[in-house]
Amino acid sequence: MNLNPTILMRLLFAALALTCSAVSVLAQETERLRDVIYTKHDGVALTMDVFKPAHPNGAAIIKIISGGWVSNHQGINDGGWPRSGYTTFVVVHGSQPRFHIDEIVLDVQRAVRFVRAHAKDYGIDPQKIGVTGGSAGGHLSLMLAVKGDAGNPKANDPIDRVSSAVQAVACFYPPTDFISWSQENDGLEGVGPLTSRAPSFGPKVETLEGKKQLGVALSPLYFVSKQQPPIYIVQGNNDPLVPFSQALRFQKKSSEAGATCEVLIREGAGHGGWKEMGEDNARMAEWFNLHLLGIQPTRAFNNSVSSAPSTPVVKK
Repeated sequence: MNLNPTILMRLLFAALALTCSAVSVLAQETERLRDVIYTKHDGVALTMDVFKPAHPNGAAIIKIISGGWVSNHQGINDGGWPRSGYTTFVVVHGSQPRFHIDEIVLDVQRAVRFVRAHAKDYGIDPQKIGVTGGSAGGHLSLMLAVKGDAGNPKANDPIDRVSSAVQAVACFYPPTDFISWSQENDGLEGVGPLTSRAPSFGPKVETLEGKKQLGVALSPLYFVSKQQPPIYIVQGNNDPLVPFSQALRFQKKSSEAGATCEVLIREGAGHGGWKEMGEDNARMAEWFNLHLLGIQPTRAFNNSVSSAPSTPVVKK
């Protein structure tokens, strides 16, 4: 059948309009607020991007952008969390070597305080905040878990009076112990980040005593307690950067303390990039759903209800 050229053009324009309309609707599903300043110090402003879902569930996910404790705006994405209804705060922190890890921990604590202080503005429950990240971002997530505090009631800045505690954590391949990286005390003998990433820790790490102090102060393993929030870790057992024993020892100590911690070991997986990461992200969403919203997962977690020691799950 031959169509009149005028009719054909009208049909093409109509189809184009429908396509643009569909794209516009999809784009409007998540609202993005760029470069929200959560703190200023040392002549810099630190920002987060806020992703507001079309159908919020009242809870928040803080996603930490960090690789080797370097953070940048090019790495910002919502991680898919708004599709699950989570208002998502993607945090950029001050990067090493200008800022050291102890200062970066204060940055991410400040980010949590900011989100909680503005909970009403963003339509979230201040007691339903989860945190996620990978590698250094996972380490910072765990530092928030074990070092969250109630805030300083005497602080001049009202945001610093607010708690930095989080209610759930799900992260990938986090460093947990700088003192014993692969073997007991090898971090003090030139193995691991205390040496390979020394500028991240600052000049104090140049002495053995400084290494000991910073290695303990910045290792989540040494602050495990029964009060920490539920934690889920995914780790490859062929990771060339972070030994998978880091996750297992953190889980063991958490279980001994009576805290909830599950570790999933991906057999043969390295430092990210495995094909099942989409599946792992979906499982993390179930972890947050359970511990922030009380929604039961399709498949029970090993250690999600009781505090009894759990056995790491190993998946190929």
